[in-house]
Amino acid sequence: MRVIDINRVRPLISSLNKNRELFALSAFLGLVAVGSLLSPYFLTPTNIKNILSQVSIIAVLAAGETYVILTGGIDLSVGSLLAATGAITAALIKWLGLPILVGILGGLIVGAMAGAINGLFVSRIRIPSFIITLAMMAVARGVALIVTGGKPISIFPPQFTAIAGYIGPVPMLIVITVAVYTIWQFILSKARIGRYIYAVGGNEEATRFLGVKVGLVKLVAFTFSGFCAGLSGIMLTARLDSAYPAAGQGYELDAIAASVLGGVSFTGGIGSLIGTFLGALVMTIIGNLLNLLNVSAFYQYIAKGMVLAIAAVSLSRGVKYAK
Repeated sequence: MRVIDINRVRPLISSLNKNRELFALSAFLGLVAVGSLLSPYFLTPTNIKNILSQVSIIAVLAAGETYVILTGGIDLSVGSLLAATGAITAALIKWLGLPILVGILGGLIVGAMAGAINGLFVSRIRIPSFIITLAMMAVARGVALIVTGGKPISIFPPQFTAIAGYIGPVPMLIVITVAVYTIWQFILSKARIGRYIYAVGGNEEATRFLGVKVGLVKLVAFTFSGFCAGLSGIMLTARLDSAYPAAGQGYELDAIAASVLGGVSFTGGIGSLIGTFLGALVMTIIGNLLNLLNVSAFYQYIAKGMVLAIAAVSLSRGVKYAK
């Protein structure tokens, strides 16, 4: 077996990431140009603020998804976890009357724990990530329905909804998103666990041969994903001033599509959070533009699915060079 020096392949990974980010950047700029031509409302300050608020939820969700995909896995439970953590946070604050900070911490902890459970099944019991996260998707959706009783939990204290307020003209949600991406990117690029995440996705057996605890790396990645789902659920609940049991349906598709469109390889080991954020922008703009054009939500699912397929095909040639 040929042993791969992680430090020696980092320049190659960086080069591949930049090329893939250019794909997402080109798609973003192209959509902005098309949107400005198709709708006079697209580039208005109000719509730009709306896009920034919308992209924040998907971008944070996709950041966690990126960690998992980089290890060669997939997390299908993020949309349902978003709903469950939002419902739990809402119940703690609205029904139990707990302090807002306690409610927020409760939602984040539940999300992280659910992600850790996914990671344990994948790393210890060796259940494919597709299967266990599909099961968690059903469990989390059930939790959301049970906690809410199938009805929205609405009208929260202004201190909570301030999470979705503004700092001047800038949405608070995008500030939170930038902070999350800054920390997560630092971990990926500077911390040892970040290098291990890339290494596990690039060549799991070689990484294990080097003495890296592959199972622990996967556990960390899934825990990050669950944490991000929890944070997204709290952000969405604050933005809507309501926790819906059906919240987050289809968001796993948006998160996966944002990651792949941003250049994250489905086979793991290649990708960046910068690309993921650009991918999230593309997915958000597609939905926003279709709404401005009064296109039915049913057709929007088709459009997003086609974008995911096109991105996967367009970037597939880069996979063989990443291995």
